[in-house]
Amino acid sequence: MLKQLYIKNFTLIDELDIPFYPGFSVITGETGAGKSIILGAIGLLLGNRADARQIKQGERKCVVEAHFDLSRYNMRSFFDDNDIDYEDECIIRREVNSSGKSRGFINDQPVTVALMRELGEHLIDIHSQHQNLLLQKDDFQLNVVDIVADDKKELENYQSLYYKWQEAKRQLKQLQTEITANKEQEEFMRFQLQELSQAELSDGEQEQLEKEVSTMSHVEEIKQALYDADGILSADDSGSVDRVHEAWSILQKINELYPDIKELNERLDSCYIELKDIANEIQNSLESVEFDPADYQRKSERLDLIYSLEQKFHKETVGELITERDSLAEQLNRIDNSEEALKQQQAKVDETFAVCKKAAATLTHIRQQAAEKIRKEMETRLQPLGIPNVRFNIKIDPQELTTDGGDRVCFLFSANKSTAMQPVSEVASGGEIARVMLSIKAIISSAVKLPTIIFDEIDTGVSGHVAEKMAMIMREMGDNNRQVISITHLPQIAAMGKHHYKVEKQETPDGTQSHMRLLNHDERVKEIAQMLSGSSITNAAIENAKELLK
Repeated sequence: MLKQLYIKNFTLIDELDIPFYPGFSVITGETGAGKSIILGAIGLLLGNRADARQIKQGERKCVVEAHFDLSRYNMRSFFDDNDIDYEDECIIRREVNSSGKSRGFINDQPVTVALMRELGEHLIDIHSQHQNLLLQKDDFQLNVVDIVADDKKELENYQSLYYKWQEAKRQLKQLQTEITANKEQEEFMRFQLQELSQAELSDGEQEQLEKEVSTMSHVEEIKQALYDADGILSADDSGSVDRVHEAWSILQKINELYPDIKELNERLDSCYIELKDIANEIQNSLESVEFDPADYQRKSERLDLIYSLEQKFHKETVGELITERDSLAEQLNRIDNSEEALKQQQAKVDETFAVCKKAAATLTHIRQQAAEKIRKEMETRLQPLGIPNVRFNIKIDPQELTTDGGDRVCFLFSANKSTAMQPVSEVASGGEIARVMLSIKAIISSAVKLPTIIFDEIDTGVSGHVAEKMAMIMREMGDNNRQVISITHLPQIAAMGKHHYKVEKQETPDGTQSHMRLLNHDERVKEIAQMLSGSSITNAAIENAKELLK
């Protein structure tokens, strides 16, 4: 819960450092004194949008910092999951500079605004007057039922099944679209597949054909070169092979006379053997190089076919043509088996839907039980709040499955026995809606371990005995290891607080300033008396204030 709030250079606040306590506290002050400024500062800590206009005029930045006691709320996992050091006393700070940019910190570690907002949802609930509009929203009413039902596990299980069902439907639609598109192209695809299949392509044949056709195209030039080389190496009496052998024979005769020549002679012998082998290879090649016009034409036509297919299918290699052929075959196979594929996918959709619907039915049953519990407690709470003939009910109607289940929840309300119940947002007055919302908050606060709840003028439209009863509900909420703070204009509520803060606005040489302070007993008597009688405090008002404080 909130232990300490520090504000510096925020709108009209120069500097404020004030403690807060467990239980029920109240904040009072004249209209315009700056109560909304306090809420705005806390809102910054909860991840609300920062604005340079929030900085006190003439200053470069503003700072809002709060200390929270987390020792009784089992929140260590949040800090571990987000790699933040955990301390029982958590410090949250937000700084806004003159450019409008802000920085957030949790326990002095920089964090994103989104993470501050996520943590804030576990720490503080601020109920302002505009939140009464939530009663118009179906999802808020469903959320209230789910909180009381404590069905988080069942809801998560349902949502997992719901997403599987949605994925199965997406795959079915994709399959239907693909089959429809393929069927429109089926005749053309079969023609293409036949063309590629008849070509009987094999990977690597293009390179081999190009090599062979190139050789055949230059056969005369090749044969002439081989013939000339053969003449140089093997001509009678003048060929290089015989001349090298002759040189070897001459040197062989002086091996004994001139030992230094022996190594050179051995090398010359090796050259002779190599040259003789080369000459034989050239002679063999000369005999093998032949030009067959029919073979040349056949291979040229094969290459032309390959080039034509590559151009037609926008491919660069035979391998890519083969891939295209196999892809066409696969698509046509799916067309041929499309009815069976559709049946299988439709069966999967039906199966996941059945499981999802069963999980939704489980949720509905749990919600119906919670709805009855809420109905009884709401009537019990609203009767003492000046609506003795109240009737409250929660209507749960079936609807198409959504991420939240198959239920449409509507809160029904009637303040009179003779009036039919209708949606609460349509028939309840402003004061009645405030009492309905307070009762709802009281119910869900016992289900959600939220450390701090702030009510911003929830007493709108009520007074006297009803206001006192509302204050008792808030005080009761604050008695169970929880902190409840009410910003109020009503003396009956102000008197119920264990701690009483006053927000004041002062004119100083430096301009208008707002300040907030904790009142002692005598100051509380004076403040409540002023709320009772106005600016002119009477003795009767003081005595009345003392009675209220008792």
